[in-house]
Amino acid sequence: MTFPAHRQVRHRTTTVRGHEVYYREAGPADAPVLLLLHGFPSSSHMFRDLIPLLADRYRVVAPDHLGFGRSATPAASEFRYRFAELAEITDAFTRRLGLDRYALYIQDYGAPIGLRLALSHPERVTAIVTQNGNAYEEGLGEEAWAPVRALIERRTPETEAAVREISSPEGVRWQYLHGVPEDLRDLVGPDAYEHDAALMARPGQAEIQLDLIADYGSNFALYPAFQEYFRTSGVPLLAVWGAGDEIFVPAGALAYRRDLPKAEVHLLPTGHFALETHAGQIAALMRDFLGRVL
Repeated sequence: MTFPAHRQVRHRTTTVRGHEVYYREAGPADAPVLLLLHGFPSSSHMFRDLIPLLADRYRVVAPDHLGFGRSATPAASEFRYRFAELAEITDAFTRRLGLDRYALYIQDYGAPIGLRLALSHPERVTAIVTQNGNAYEEGLGEEAWAPVRALIERRTPETEAAVREISSPEGVRWQYLHGVPEDLRDLVGPDAYEHDAALMARPGQAEIQLDLIADYGSNFALYPAFQEYFRTSGVPLLAVWGAGDEIFVPAGALAYRRDLPKAEVHLLPTGHFALETHAGQIAALMRDFLGRVL
């Protein structure tokens, strides 16, 4: 049996503003575009199971953010690691590939990056799929965000030390396994969190990630603008959310209905990285949703 060529994932790079950006791509070149934006501490690697399930019908493009995965990781002293800058790089990346219309898949860090794109170019965004990608204060898990809020309020060696643990091997493993029921934990391959932990251990990563986490308050400040965008655009939105997530809790998924009454919300019995256990179900929900709204 021959595997359809359009479902084979291509591993590519392009240069954006002098930086090499790595991305995965699959699907027909003339199909509707899905732009998949990953979260912390992962990369496009998190979409490895999802992409082939969608590539028969869509052109699927998944870049690694600058500082993550196989994209360039300029030192924090050479590049301003802020969410505004990552959104600008992503915008330039889409223009480099000629992506002038796309549906967004946003998760974790991918949410504020993708939603900044939507604020700048609302005419380009055809739909949004949010998988534990937050845009509401009520979506922030109180305990998980306490050390981050302390760092945002005041950056000191003490507040940095507490946040550094998030990028440690133990912290990365926790992000993959928390909220996953015992009977599903053996679906979470150790290669996923070990892959991320190894990349987080590279020289210079501690400074890069601290700069980004310290800047997360800029995303909080944009929540009202994101919500206004939802109300004025009426963008079709599907929320597929790991209900056991303690970082971005289910209230964040349900909150989308406040500004988008037609938003479709599905709470799945898993954690923050829902694709590790529910890639097939998420793909099926996306195919149904996007088939109706695009």
